[in-house]
Amino acid sequence: MKKLGFGLMRLPLKSGDGKDIDLEKVKEMVDLFMAHGYTYYDTAYVYHGGFSEVAFRECVVKRYPRDSYTITTKLPLFGKPDRAGMEKIFEESMTRLGVDYIDYYWLHAMGKDNYAHAQKVHAFEYLQELKAAGKIRHIGFSFHDSPELLEQMMTEHPEVEYVQLQLNYLDWEDGWVRAHKCYDVATKFGKPVIVMEPIKGGSLANPPKQAEKILKDYNPDASCASWAIRFAASLPNVMVVLSGMSALWQVEDNVSYMDDFKPLTDEEYEVIAKATENIKFAIPCTACRYCTDGCPMSINIPEVFALYNNLKRDLGRRWQYKDKYKELLKTSGNPDSCIGCEQCMNICPQHLEIPKLLAEASADLV
Repeated sequence: MKKLGFGLMRLPLKSGDGKDIDLEKVKEMVDLFMAHGYTYYDTAYVYHGGFSEVAFRECVVKRYPRDSYTITTKLPLFGKPDRAGMEKIFEESMTRLGVDYIDYYWLHAMGKDNYAHAQKVHAFEYLQELKAAGKIRHIGFSFHDSPELLEQMMTEHPEVEYVQLQLNYLDWEDGWVRAHKCYDVATKFGKPVIVMEPIKGGSLANPPKQAEKILKDYNPDASCASWAIRFAASLPNVMVVLSGMSALWQVEDNVSYMDDFKPLTDEEYEVIAKATENIKFAIPCTACRYCTDGCPMSINIPEVFALYNNLKRDLGRRWQYKDKYKELLKTSGNPDSCIGCEQCMNICPQHLEIPKLLAEASADLV
């Protein structure tokens, strides 16, 4: 399998509604991806409010033979489903995807709380039953927590075949994400790694100017995103690196260097290390959008944080981001209306104190 995967969580939209996916644009992206020999797609029950799975059915399943692609989707435990609830979610995913079996079926966003619930409702055993019945081919989980918990899960569930980790050069030695240590745990247990957030929600495709200059001075022709994807793909225990592509040009860029993939050289690692020293974000949001679907005030949390990060790193254009914030509020709930219900915090893979951060961002953006 080629090391580039298509992440279906940031698909092009026809409007501001995250469910309003532009299927014709997705088909163009899929066709180019497939034409270059790539086969791995990743979605989840919750992506695009459930419409990511539908988009996959319309753009891939109905247009390509079943043996030409592999699909991953995930069972969310955020809402604490019981056995009947898990069965309902799985059947809905099968219907949305329009397939007879799922290649990789994983427990979604495992952390301390979700793992405790998984143990309580025997979620891992449920996945094993699905595999025995031929409804899924491989078992795994995506993970957002400590290397210590990952080691515990790997020890207690040797049936797991793969793990999906947040891994990028900025988070590699980060004190909270600890991507390097999590990668080492997976490698120790002989479990291949699927990489999510290699570009950290797109932020490494557009890093601060000084970091961008370092990368461009070394290789003017290479996109900033390519450095991030290649960093992840260069790790020997990485099976595939997901790219959450939202435009045809992003597919074109990715295949341009992944078709004939070359691991990073020692000199390139040094360049990345220098660039990393010049990258800081006020809020480490990856724009996964898990927080938005259940927000009772319809606040576009990732976009607020993106504007705030841009404002903080580009103070000379504060007015521009303030104007964009005013435009955002015409179609999104106002952060000042946040009621502090904390549903967003309970589901955030980065464990951000979202209500507090929304107040800080709003105060600076008005």
